[in-house]
Amino acid sequence: MIKKFFENKWTKRVFSIASAFYCAGVFWLCYFALFFDMEIKSKGNLCVLITGISLIFLVVMLYTRKQIITRLSSLLLIPALLPVILYYFGEWSMIIPIAATSLIIFLLSGVGEGMKTAFGTGYLLLYIFGSLGYFLINSMFVTVTNSETVRASISPSGNYRCYIVNIHDTSSGSTTVYVEPNNADRDYKFATFRIRNFERACYVERPMIEGDITLEWKQQARSEITAYLKSISDTIVIHLSESQLGMLGYTYNSKLVLTDLEPIDFKNLGRQKGETVTLESLSNAQLAQFKFGRTAEGEYYILNPAPELVNEMKAEPGEKIYIKDISSKWKDKYFVAKDDTVMLSSLSELQLDMLGVPAIGDVLYFNGQPCFRYYVAVLENYFDTDHKKLALF
Repeated sequence: MIKKFFENKWTKRVFSIASAFYCAGVFWLCYFALFFDMEIKSKGNLCVLITGISLIFLVVMLYTRKQIITRLSSLLLIPALLPVILYYFGEWSMIIPIAATSLIIFLLSGVGEGMKTAFGTGYLLLYIFGSLGYFLINSMFVTVTNSETVRASISPSGNYRCYIVNIHDTSSGSTTVYVEPNNADRDYKFATFRIRNFERACYVERPMIEGDITLEWKQQARSEITAYLKSISDTIVIHLSESQLGMLGYTYNSKLVLTDLEPIDFKNLGRQKGETVTLESLSNAQLAQFKFGRTAEGEYYILNPAPELVNEMKAEPGEKIYIKDISSKWKDKYFVAKDDTVMLSSLSELQLDMLGVPAIGDVLYFNGQPCFRYYVAVLENYFDTDHKKLALF
């Protein structure tokens, strides 16, 4: 009865789903390798855990090796593992069990021998050239310096962390203060994943500071920071995202501006040289001078668009091509851009609240001078962890 149960094709099909879960786990680790640095808390315990899990899934995958889900998973595991090996190189207690499982199921799966040969050759070339390129780029473009972290701390809210790095180089060296998000890491029982490429240098001193360094976090009220910044200048400009501009009532079309204007253009428009010229402020006749038209709804389009643009947009003859739909390359050619700036002095406390700036937050002082304010970090979205940055090194 048990033998008949395990020989049933539907039993194998159901069990083959386990291979998809294992494949998803490797892709999950691949994602972490691309965007997070890893700190293993206990290599021995992690090795035992991953080895045990891999053995269980390997047995199930060998049992269902001729099922389509297992076959497909066996082809995806090896390439998904490459970023893990490159970015976590040296963490063999984690890599070896997964690599062995991936290789065994690839060689023993129900995929045809011809396909195994073709894919195996492709994987071999992928690993050779991928590894060669990765280590070559690191060796050629990463500056070799002797750096030392001399101080580190976490902000009172726990949202940020900072650290001071002294860099010893062939010159006089430098001291740099970095701030990065402290709430984007992933902490698990056997390993911690710290987000990568989100550090922001908020202060640089050259030559390197040899003496005492004071680094202090304080919490300040939003209104206090606003008043201070406005006292410095009433022309401070901040850069906002599309969604933030929408919260303030700006539409896409209301923030379109002309770029790279010549002195004669300013003269013809009756504007001062260097003045920001929005399309919204121009008459239809003035728009036509720059090959733009405006619909009754306030949408801007290209007058007599270039044939290359028409072909790229796959537009019908006579169809309007709107500025909002063309690529940045064509915006540059037509000397138009989206302005994402807003004057800080124009924002009320209610608008700052709408933009997500808390009423009180963290300010970092380096040697008694503020070098980082949560206020600006939130407004300019310094740490947008929803849009992670991929970098080779």
